[in-house]
Amino acid sequence: MTDTPETPSDVPPERVLSEPAKRALAEAAERRAKAGAPAPATEHGGPTGPEPTRYGDWEKKGLAVDF
Repeated sequence: MTDTPETPSDVPPERVLSEPAKRALAEAAERRAKAGAPAPATEHGGPTGPEPTRYGDWEKKGLAVDF
């Protein structure tokens, strides 16, 4: 066994970034952190369970309607 870990040949080496590039990446990460992900809107009166349009029909009170 060897003491040095082997690196796969298909993985490219890390690129060295310039100072302006590092600053730009840091600013972009800061903007993303500030913006955050908006909370998804809740649906009132919609179907329970999986989304019925995925399966091609809609069922409400025992009646199925095909699209």
